[in-house]
Amino acid sequence: MSSSKSRLRWAWIACALGAALCAGCARDGDAPDAAGGATADAAVASGSVVVSGDDRDAASLTWRPPAVDLDGGDAAALRERATAALAEGRLYEDADSAVPIYLALSTLPEHARFAKAGLARALRLLLRDGDAALARAGDDDQALREALLLATVLRAIDPRDEAVQAFLGRVDLAERVSTLNLAGEQALAEGALGEEGGGALAEFRAALELLPDQPRARQGLAAVESALIRRAEDAAENADFDAAARWLAHANEVRPDDGIETVADARERVATIRATRIARLRDLGIGALPRFGGIDLARRHLAELLRIARPGDPAATELRERIDLAVHYGLYAPGQVFTDALQTGGRGPQMAVVPHGAFTMGAPPGERDASDFERPAHPIRFGRGFGMSIREITVGQFRRFIAATGHRTRASRRGFSMVYDERSNNFVRRSGADWHTDYLGRPADDGLPVVHVSARDAQAYVEWLSAQTGRRYRLPSEAEFEYALRAGSTGRYPWGSGEPPPRIANTTGGLDRSPAGRSWANAFRGYGDGHWGPAPVGSMEPNAWGLHDLSGNVSEWVADCWHDGYRRAPGDGSAWINPGCRDQVIRGGSWASSPAQTRSAWRAPASVDTTNARLGFRVVRDL
Repeated sequence: MSSSKSRLRWAWIACALGAALCAGCARDGDAPDAAGGATADAAVASGSVVVSGDDRDAASLTWRPPAVDLDGGDAAALRERATAALAEGRLYEDADSAVPIYLALSTLPEHARFAKAGLARALRLLLRDGDAALARAGDDDQALREALLLATVLRAIDPRDEAVQAFLGRVDLAERVSTLNLAGEQALAEGALGEEGGGALAEFRAALELLPDQPRARQGLAAVESALIRRAEDAAENADFDAAARWLAHANEVRPDDGIETVADARERVATIRATRIARLRDLGIGALPRFGGIDLARRHLAELLRIARPGDPAATELRERIDLAVHYGLYAPGQVFTDALQTGGRGPQMAVVPHGAFTMGAPPGERDASDFERPAHPIRFGRGFGMSIREITVGQFRRFIAATGHRTRASRRGFSMVYDERSNNFVRRSGADWHTDYLGRPADDGLPVVHVSARDAQAYVEWLSAQTGRRYRLPSEAEFEYALRAGSTGRYPWGSGEPPPRIANTTGGLDRSPAGRSWANAFRGYGDGHWGPAPVGSMEPNAWGLHDLSGNVSEWVADCWHDGYRRAPGDGSAWINPGCRDQVIRGGSWASSPAQTRSAWRAPASVDTTNARLGFRVVRDL
């Protein structure tokens, strides 16, 4: 109901009750005209008022004094009944109540004074009851209806009384506020909150403009605020955090003074929902990475995470980095060290993750001691990192393979291999030299690099290692070996140019001496590593990527077949293999290599059946 309709109702009540009261007042003062007096008398006697116009709400808006029988009654008895009813608080409800009797008696001149005094006392009691009803009417529609009814009774008694008029004003205000509250509650129920204007918010605010701090209107504002917060939380549950922020901004404007903590709590809840969803997306993305097609799924989770996260969110950064790592390194990180379990117990070789990247493979134009075999220098790009054994495969590691498979090496089947001869200072054939002997043909310690193995022996080892671990182990490609050997360097040697730094490689040094006192004729003059022959693996310092002995100790088999140069070589770093090739590439300097053979670009061919005391191998693993 609108406030204008409320005013019309009160105008209607005033008109109706004013007409009724005019007749009563005339009997106590000036006499009315004949027609008017008769009409008014009939109205009061019947307890009803005739109103022109729309009287559909007359039953609820008009109090009709119950008819009191004056003709057949005893006036003295009526006076006693009125006095008793007044004392008992029965003021207007029926014909035995005080006000109807006083109104009836007021029509009798001899009882008018008594009736007037009684009506005055009744008026004070009605005002008391009316104020009590108004006090409850803030959130009690029945109390407001009671106040409205009392207002009509008070008008019937004395509409010109200042206290009555003041009460009527309070009732009018209460009804207008109630009408606004009802409209606001209806709009609230229909979801018309009014965050953009109108709706429940406008109705409750209008009520508070009329009656500041009115409890029901304040509760209505709180309800609007709560509804806006629910919308924010629903939006957050649906991952629409922009909408959640808008709803919270609207909620913050509803009760800027009283709702600060409520909205702040809601912001925390929404933030928790956001953080929980972000963490869930991060976990889903990370969890997807090991599965087939997981990188694409993880990227979709990252896209959703970025949509809802704030810039710089650490979870987004973490997932992005993990996806990048998975693209380039599987489940590993560059530089990470790991081992794989063997089915027969124990662990495989210790591996380091070589970072993906690019380098220029081969000797640049003009490099001293370089050959056409090492040219043309050409770019290689690794789109994915790979694992490489930190050290060369040892005698002990190869022993486990032999024990598990019974593999017979090429040297064992042939009965000999090439060893170093101290007397002649040369490499000679020696019977019985095999994987379990050292560079002199004597029993080898398990920590030494395995030598006297052919390319086929090395291939048999990586196939066994793959079967044992369920991972793809293989010999490194030539490009992978040079990339790992250089470890980001571009010079003639892995360490740059000139003499090696201390303990950088087990190679030919001018300060080295054999057990018999021999020295190298072609060596790094001022360098000594303290070893003549292979050193236990890892004795020298690792390179920048944590790998030992790539530039010394023993030369190593790689997977590539021998080609006289790099024309038409793969550009992705994969091995260049021709099925059935008889010659493979060996890379990396050894304990007996000249400075020219220790260069980063150096390469040489060897028959796949070659075995000697300065040739071993290491492994790589796909990530």
